[in-house]
Amino acid sequence: MPLTATSHVVDLATRSGAAALAFNVITLEHAQAIAAACADTGLPAILAVSHNAVRYHGGDPSAIVAACSAVARSCRAPLSLHLDHVDDPELAAAAADLGCTSVMFDASVLPHEQNVAVTAEVTERLHARGVWVEAELGEIGGKDGVHSATARTDPGQAAAFVAATGVDALAVAVGSSHAMTERTARLDQELIVRLRDAVNVPLVLHGSSGVPDAELVEAVRNGMRKINFGTHLNASFTAAVRKSLAATDGVDPRRYLGAGRTAMAEAAAAQLRLVGAARLARTA
Repeated sequence: MPLTATSHVVDLATRSGAAALAFNVITLEHAQAIAAACADTGLPAILAVSHNAVRYHGGDPSAIVAACSAVARSCRAPLSLHLDHVDDPELAAAAADLGCTSVMFDASVLPHEQNVAVTAEVTERLHARGVWVEAELGEIGGKDGVHSATARTDPGQAAAFVAATGVDALAVAVGSSHAMTERTARLDQELIVRLRDAVNVPLVLHGSSGVPDAELVEAVRNGMRKINFGTHLNASFTAAVRKSLAATDGVDPRRYLGAGRTAMAEAAAAQLRLVGAARLARTA
């Protein structure tokens, strides 16, 4: 199937009252697992290659993005390619040439005025190439952020940020945190509603791996339109690899990587079905 634009995946979700799912890709097995989940459920998704993943691949995104592109084109469900948490304007500018239709440009660690200025400049540059742009306001916890789920995005500031930068989607801080391995986060659902009413672009939830299913469903009902997963899939992959290695003294990596890939596909499919359940509950 031809590559799908991220804007189309998000628009489809928005029109149906659902949320588009973006899954982080680190290795070829990640991309294959996500494609298998989409083929199994018949639902579209976004293959997201983060700046950290690019660093893991030696700073050159071309090989992993090309692998994602090949996997996406062979999948019978729609998949788009996305660069995630990019903090280098030059890497963001390379998105179109790489075949990515969207970028999450992350200047949230900068002082507010600098975040606005740099994000507006990058957005203008990317829009000229037809690239959909997501940005972050509120510095979501975890990784290099505030390392807690206490950050909150102010609705008034969010509206002004969107107007000043021209971004197409906004990642907001509402109680989630990156890299959580336990699903114990509690989202500020009232704030999600206020943010939904304040801005005219889709809201994005990062750090979704630490959010329980019921909280995710409620967040979608309240206006979240793009949900990002990374750690949850990695945890499923790693658990399956450990189990496979413990069961044999063989050295063939296809055995344990295959087990990890299958487990990751099952985890991704479950989250895709969850979003479908949120859509059905909303429209029933």
